[in-house]
Amino acid sequence: MRFVWIFLGLVSLAAGVIGAALPLLPTVPFLLLAAFCFARSSPHLHAWLLHHRTLGPPIADWQRRGAISRRGKCLASGSIVLAFVLALLFGAPAWALAVQVPALVCVAAFIWTRPD
Repeated sequence: MRFVWIFLGLVSLAAGVIGAALPLLPTVPFLLLAAFCFARSSPHLHAWLLHHRTLGPPIADWQRRGAISRRGKCLASGSIVLAFVLALLFGAPAWALAVQVPALVCVAAFIWTRPD
């Protein structure tokens, strides 16, 4: 089972790193998932991720206070708006937009109610 957790952690880490470059793919949720998986499988990988200069601080902020940085909130909000605009531009059906709008509003509300 240990190798399954390591594999899931590595996949999540890769998605998080890719998400840092792609505006519609979130970064921090995948990093949190990677930390969760590594905590159950590899103390070495878990410690490496938590102490990483770039990837570690958002995880530590979330673990300590449930916090999301102001920059992270702004980037996430921009991605939310971009996702909706792209759905409109690509002609998503009305029912899809009707599902997307409340989901995106709930995600934005969750993000903006977390401490900075």
